Amino acid sequence: MTAVSDALPPVPDPALASALAADLDAADFRSEPLRRLWGEEADDALGRGVREPVLRAIARDVGPLATAGRFFVLGMPQPAPLVDAAFARVGVDGLVALGLARTDGADAVPTALLRPQSFVDADGVGEWWIASDLDELALGTALPADHVLGVGGASRTLAELVVPVPVSRALDLGTGCGIQALLVARHAGEVVATDISERALAFAALNARLNGVTNITFRQGSMFEPVAGEAFDLIVSNPPFVITPRVVGVTAYEYRDGGLVGDALVEAFVRSVADHLTPGGIAQLLGNWESVSSLPVPQSSLPEPVEGSKTTPGLTRLESWIDPALDAWVIEREELTPLAYAELWVRDGGTTPREASFGRMLEAWLDDFIARGVTAVGFGYVLLRRPAATIPEPVEGSKPLRRFEKVSQPLAAPGGSLGRALRDGLAAHDALRDGIPHTLVTAPDVTEARHYLPGNDDPSVIELRQGGGFGRTVEADPALAGFVGACDGELSVMQIVSAIADLFEVPLVDLWADLEPRIRDLVLDGFLVTAP
Repeated sequence: MTAVSDALPPVPDPALASALAADLDAADFRSEPLRRLWGEEADDALGRGVREPVLRAIARDVGPLATAGRFFVLGMPQPAPLVDAAFARVGVDGLVALGLARTDGADAVPTALLRPQSFVDADGVGEWWIASDLDELALGTALPADHVLGVGGASRTLAELVVPVPVSRALDLGTGCGIQALLVARHAGEVVATDISERALAFAALNARLNGVTNITFRQGSMFEPVAGEAFDLIVSNPPFVITPRVVGVTAYEYRDGGLVGDALVEAFVRSVADHLTPGGIAQLLGNWESVSSLPVPQSSLPEPVEGSKTTPGLTRLESWIDPALDAWVIEREELTPLAYAELWVRDGGTTPREASFGRMLEAWLDDFIARGVTAVGFGYVLLRRPAATIPEPVEGSKPLRRFEKVSQPLAAPGGSLGRALRDGLAAHDALRDGIPHTLVTAPDVTEARHYLPGNDDPSVIELRQGGGFGRTVEADPALAGFVGACDGELSVMQIVSAIADLFEVPLVDLWADLEPRIRDLVLDGFLVTAP
């Protein structure tokens, strides 16, 4: 499929962008007013790709908000006089000049979507206007290859994961419509946003202008080429990581396909990123990785995963790409069979089983996986950190963080809690370099559940449950549960352990040998925190 998208100016006119922002503000073009306009049920239906309830609700409404909703949320042509009235400052001519519309007789026709996007992060609540290409609903056909995606599920996931720390310089690699760059710009002095697509950079630059964000610069190029020789305190990337067969008849969408074979794009990022991190710098990536029938290196040469981690062959393979000097925390959220993965992404491109091409594309994906020995494809989150130059030599036995785990349970509510959990986990790892802190406190979101068999006074299972962060559940014995319950900041760790040893009439040295590694894990996971 060839690219058929309309062109956007690579640098938006500042005056026109400001005029459009003023029009959007005057119309109260935001998520909640739109939801009230056409109703919650219609809004929910729109989220499922059904627009008829919205159209019915505003069929006779020619006000600015309804007109803007039909034009930019649904991507529907509108009479030019209505659009001129709704956008009194920028007008139809200004929208055309910005690359967001064209004219067709008496109608103004949108060439892009522009939607309000609310967000909640560690700094608070806000909303932006985000422009992107027309979707399948507006086009009425499959997407063109150069489609620039708006804010999707993966974008929201990465936004939730970004570690909320103030930084001097940040990089958004593969910025797309620019949503990650906008989020990172809230706590960064300078952000560099890169993309191989000139069209994506045009959208990202327009979105920065519309929202008054001035600390982002945009550069075109592949992977780390636009920032050769530069280093950053934070690197975030939601790259085009989808694994796509390189055959005729399978479209390589720019927004999801990086043009490499298999998971080579994720491998290239992981192998190269250390050169672009400042001391203490953090890189965060979403990605796919393959499990293959044979590993590229002997398993005996790979670092040991942390105790308790549930690794997969794909995670082990991913670990072999990572510089052993880096801290690494990788979380696999799901693992799909080749068939499930192929069907997912064939459908994502707009091809359904009713079409003859569906079967051909599915066969192409499966043939590609078989040829390369792929048995499964994992998806998840990668966090890498370069050691800080100021960190002293570690105590004996201390190593870089090497955590590779499969976490499939539902995660905590949005609002930056996952990013905070990762930030606090890194801080806990650093604190544990010198041993377990003197005094610990049970985190306020931790609860305990005890399960009893009928007629028994002693619990058969004791669980410690985490309400925030990654929502982990840890099975505990009476000694560990007693320790956690006593961590209120009044007694030291060793005072509590000594009391438990006396209570259970066991040698202190034996109890400490049993509890110490489990206490470390609870500190790393945020169940226990250092007393203030």
